[in-house]
Amino acid sequence: MVLGSGPGGQKAAIAAAKLGKRVAIVEKRHMIGGVCINTGTIPSKTLREAVLYLTGLNQRELYGASYRVKEEITVADLGMRTQHVIGREIQVIRSQLARNHVTVLHGTGRFLDPHTIGIAHDDDESAEKKVTADKIVIATGTSPARPDSVEFDGRTVIDSDAILHMERVPETMVVVGAGVIGIEYASMFAALGTKVTVVERRERMLEFCDLEIVEALKYHLRDLAVTFRFGENVAAVERRPGGALTLLESGKKIPADCVMYSAGRQGKTTELCLEAAGLAADARGRISVDDNYATPVPHIYAVGDVIGFPALAATSMEQGRLAAQHACGEPVEELADLPPIGIYTIPEISFVGKSEDELTRDKIPFEVGISRYRELARGQIIGDSYGMLKLLVSSEDRRLLGVHVFGTGATELVHIGQTVMGCGGTVDYLVNAVFNYPTLAESYKVAALDAMNKMRTVARLTAGM
Repeated sequence: MVLGSGPGGQKAAIAAAKLGKRVAIVEKRHMIGGVCINTGTIPSKTLREAVLYLTGLNQRELYGASYRVKEEITVADLGMRTQHVIGREIQVIRSQLARNHVTVLHGTGRFLDPHTIGIAHDDDESAEKKVTADKIVIATGTSPARPDSVEFDGRTVIDSDAILHMERVPETMVVVGAGVIGIEYASMFAALGTKVTVVERRERMLEFCDLEIVEALKYHLRDLAVTFRFGENVAAVERRPGGALTLLESGKKIPADCVMYSAGRQGKTTELCLEAAGLAADARGRISVDDNYATPVPHIYAVGDVIGFPALAATSMEQGRLAAQHACGEPVEELADLPPIGIYTIPEISFVGKSEDELTRDKIPFEVGISRYRELARGQIIGDSYGMLKLLVSSEDRRLLGVHVFGTGATELVHIGQTVMGCGGTVDYLVNAVFNYPTLAESYKVAALDAMNKMRTVARLTAGM
């Protein structure tokens, strides 16, 4: 039995079915695919593509700052593409589950005892169906955190789940929280022409990212008229006629047409009645698991966002598959320790491996190789003059330690570096490899040569001492 049909739940259910088990998945009728498909990953990334296309933002380097595909962009324009993709993705998931003979039980599940799930039907919550299972996987995901000091109404003061139901594109907007979700939406609305103010209690955004990459993103967002308020705490968000007022603890007041509160997410475990199964969640609704994604109750597993970091669709899928294999007694390989991180801002960011700060902290000597898109023929062709790829190379054995990409296609490009690192490859491979020309992938060769030249200079100077 799998609770939740998001990326982790889907892959757990299908993996168990492939191993010959009788599998059921519990999900609300209107939420097949989970948050990922309906309100999270897929809608936000589709919205981003719609924004980039309709604003013509990526073409302005070539055709001028005034270039646009559509002059007046409405929420309906953005929503049309999003709903189309969501609909198609739900069809794909339903087809995959049916093809693998996974039974879908519509409703909301809760534990009655460690092996029994009560399923309240969507239409009649009083009619609860009881289903027992030998093994259970919890994959219920998360929902946006909603503090009491914020007056959410789904229109003026919203969280990321309500973004698709906005009535119009706001002229001004406050985004509270400079995490991945907040910065992704801030960049999208800024590209639409909204005057965005980002409020963040920390002194910088995206703390887990390479500092140079974050500074480049910040520069581009400021170029899109985004204002940053770092080191500021929000005291309250109040609805007012025609908009909302964000009150900061420093005394500042920021008026805006709309406020998007994006300060973390909460595990969806409240309705699960975990205590009936002998389990408990922490203050943020997260469930603790071991290396095999088993909870303290051995036959119950948990995967995906509900177990916390890294809370990515990509890693959730692998967690679901591995949990199902372990539950079915199949040999399990550990999840690779090189998951790529993709952040779909405008421009996008992606990285894998260590950052400069981490390597410096751990006293691991390294050299940096950089390639800038403006030096590549492909960069000129597509009009991306700001993109860059950075390689971090071990000074001792020339292994690739980290890859950081900023710009067009970053989330695709990073996988080349991930593959080289996963195979224990060195920078020599990238120096000697032949890449298609003109491509952005060629940036690997340019950056590798840059790092190699620097290491050669150091070696020459060291030898002469």
